[in-house]
Amino acid sequence: MSEAKVVGNPSANKKILDIKNLDISFQTNAGVIHAIRGVNLDLCKGETVAIVGESGSGKSVTMKAVMGLLDSNATVNSGEILYTYTDEKGQEATVDLLKLPKKQLRQNFNGQRIAMVFQDPMTSLDPTMTIGKQIMESMFLHLQMDKEAAKARALELLELVGIPDAEKRFKNYPHQLSGGMRQRVVIAIALSANPDILICDEPTTALDVTIQARILELIMEIQQKMGLSVVYITHDLGVVAKVADYVDVMYAGKIVEVGNVNEIFFEPKHPYTWGLLSAMPDLETDDDRLYSIPGSPPNLLREPKGDAFAARNQFALAIDEKAEPPLFQISPTHWAATWLLHPDAPKVEMPPELVARLARARKEAEKYL
Repeated sequence: MSEAKVVGNPSANKKILDIKNLDISFQTNAGVIHAIRGVNLDLCKGETVAIVGESGSGKSVTMKAVMGLLDSNATVNSGEILYTYTDEKGQEATVDLLKLPKKQLRQNFNGQRIAMVFQDPMTSLDPTMTIGKQIMESMFLHLQMDKEAAKARALELLELVGIPDAEKRFKNYPHQLSGGMRQRVVIAIALSANPDILICDEPTTALDVTIQARILELIMEIQQKMGLSVVYITHDLGVVAKVADYVDVMYAGKIVEVGNVNEIFFEPKHPYTWGLLSAMPDLETDDDRLYSIPGSPPNLLREPKGDAFAARNQFALAIDEKAEPPLFQISPTHWAATWLLHPDAPKVEMPPELVARLARARKEAEKYL
């Protein structure tokens, strides 16, 4: 049985998205960057998965592959992206999104069954079109609605995402709205064709803290009302604690730890996850120093030998320089790729400072878990 079928979410809910052994590289002027290196990830109906990691870890590239939005210099070397849905005849069907012609993907899946919310609403919205027209566009393309029905649905969506005086806002241009309102419009556009899956790529990064909380609450409310499956791409573990059922931790183009949200916050096993949790800001202490993981991610122009995190890992073993660790199973839902979990590995104790930081991260997470 392949790793992709073993590792993942054993939820009783049906699996709606199953990424298997995804491998992607990019041709650049400096050479070939091996950006995604055998990623396995799944998403079940009605559940939320968060993909976390530093910038450049491969989070957005993985989900852009799902959407068929990879840049022209990208090559998919191997893998499958299996999407299971109910077709027009009411029958369950599964399709490999990587094998679909771009035209079919764009017309039948991208934006219709699978939609994406990007982090900067100003780059997602057309400044020359009213928001009403932008919401209706997807209905014309995917649902073949007439103008009257599309307008009625657009007004419903504006109300659903919490925009007051929808009839007036329907005629506004993006620059006439606040940042939070624009992000709500982007969410309305993503929902306009009634998708099964909503991918949120850092959806609150450009917003202040108060508006961030409102947007996250809004997405969760809509998820419950529409039965959506949601993927969050984020580096903010505070967001993860609030919204996620399952968490996939990415580093250097690979999943290095996966588990349910409680396992990741309260029983993390990979030193990289320890570092991410330790870097969570804590407003309840007098220590104004922010922790950061020492060093930098590897340059993927050159394939890392052994464990890609070894150079930054104070607990690295000799084998980390020679061999890449497999995913070791901790529980039915929890896996981590670190040689520290090998039965013959020495037992390590985290430094007191790291223990204290993790305790504070857990305390912060407990507000939401």
